[in-house]
Amino acid sequence: MELLNKSINEVGFLLANIGFFAGIIGIYFVDKFVPHIHIDTKLDSHYKIKHRRKLTRVGVLTAIGIAIHNFPEGLAVFAVSLDSLVLGLPIAIAIAVHNIPEGIAVSVPIYYATGNRRKAFIYSFLSGVTEPMGAAIGYLLLLPFLTHTVLYATLAVVAGIMIFICFDELLPISKEYGDEHLSTLGLFFGMTVMILSLSIL
Repeated sequence: MELLNKSINEVGFLLANIGFFAGIIGIYFVDKFVPHIHIDTKLDSHYKIKHRRKLTRVGVLTAIGIAIHNFPEGLAVFAVSLDSLVLGLPIAIAIAVHNIPEGIAVSVPIYYATGNRRKAFIYSFLSGVTEPMGAAIGYLLLLPFLTHTVLYATLAVVAGIMIFICFDELLPISKEYGDEHLSTLGLFFGMTVMILSLSIL
């Protein structure tokens, strides 16, 4: 929602919301048609295969969404820092802080599906490494073509992708594997943490 609000402020309500819903539709088709990685047979026996596949699917989808999400964020930090390092530094710190729960959202489902800490770390790492890649590509290739409108419209698309993943994947699986009320409390607690971190930073 922070990304959507930023996009509305920069490119206008209509274009930002077109991008937002394009992101939702785009990740829906990724969910529908991109093959998901299947787990091997060496997993803990007390997890049913159906549940392990579902957890792996959530982890992989979340990693894809966060990787897509992080790329334009890297571009955004790069673009802001070009204008002002004083502004770019706190934005980079704020993004680094909110990358912590994103990494957890990727690694926990992968770990509980596979029992493999290394695999969970690799997925989490790969989803996060696209952020510095975004900054590097912005510097090397995109700077001459990167317009203000394109950058902030892209952030709206990313906002739609992340909203879809939260409501279609993360919340349902949280309720299925845990206490329904704790899942809801976790949602609001997460919102509170993000509001405070963004306000402070």
